[in-house]
Amino acid sequence: MEAGIVGLPNVGKSTLFNALTSSQSAQSENYPFCTIEPNEGIVSVPDPRLQRITKYIKPQKIIPAALKLVDIAGIVKGASDGEGLGNKFLTHIREVDAIVQVVRCFDDPDVIHVAGKVDPLADIDTIDTELMLADMQTLENAIGKAQRAARAGDKEAKVRLDAIEKCNAHLETEQPLRTLTLSDAEAKAISSFGLLTAKPILYVANVSENDLEGKDPLVTLVRDHADKAGAGIVCVSAKLESEIAELDPADRDEMLADVGLAEPALHHIARAIYKTLGLQSYFTAGEKEVRAWTIPVGATGPQAAGVIHSDFEKGFIRAEVYTLEDLETYGNEKDIRQAGKLRVEGKDYIVQDGDICHFLNKT
Repeated sequence: MEAGIVGLPNVGKSTLFNALTSSQSAQSENYPFCTIEPNEGIVSVPDPRLQRITKYIKPQKIIPAALKLVDIAGIVKGASDGEGLGNKFLTHIREVDAIVQVVRCFDDPDVIHVAGKVDPLADIDTIDTELMLADMQTLENAIGKAQRAARAGDKEAKVRLDAIEKCNAHLETEQPLRTLTLSDAEAKAISSFGLLTAKPILYVANVSENDLEGKDPLVTLVRDHADKAGAGIVCVSAKLESEIAELDPADRDEMLADVGLAEPALHHIARAIYKTLGLQSYFTAGEKEVRAWTIPVGATGPQAAGVIHSDFEKGFIRAEVYTLEDLETYGNEKDIRQAGKLRVEGKDYIVQDGDICHFLNKT
């Protein structure tokens, strides 16, 4: 699964992407449409639980979870009608699983805002409007075929038509589709459409270096909007994080201490994106490696095993599971087993975030 970073030109979107992916590419020029093709990067998801596990199980290596990010060129008003690079941008968004929208929450006369003033809610509205217009066009293109098939007695087409009509009605209220509840059958019927506003969203408030806690009134506006939309929000100074990312570890720690941060804000963003994508981690732990494996929330034991290897899902027999708290209490897996804390779970077990698992499979 992957997330796409979007925003108007000159809000700090590519600076943030480069910092997240430790990209050393040159900074883009201070004008719109500087990123023509979407850049992609893999980002580790910092997880303190990995270090806690390695206090008791000493591995040869530690492997964190990772996620894929796509830096999508800046969207402008009229994109759905072909303005700027138009539908090319919208196609890139259609291919990701979640949206990370960077909004500028600081003034800087040296960095031109495409709208001439800093107004994060207006920026959000611009992108929401373009994505909703694009969704309306997608639904309009699909409705005729669904109507004809439904009239011919196709039951699946009838479900699809109902879903299209519900989506259209919702969009006409100027609300994104992520705020619309569809039945599982309806959602499945239109899943191939790649509707943009149905994707989960995370807001990243790009703040000044003097407002790392996000106390500026502009941030408050974004925070209130995110709360009403049921979305997450993270505050970050993209410029500062970019500078921190370029430092050696020792200098990085010193700079973090100087600005009062326990860890880079990028770590918070990576974890927030992971959550926005509906993902969680379970762990495998042994002398060879301690590793975080990425699964969707709600994955079963066989599905979790299949992330390691598809044969593990097919041949799944059972999972042996314990928690990090068990490990910290008893010190090792042998004592966890002797204390009766090692659980044996079957095919219907829903793997929980943070489970430490061994999978037994048919060989």
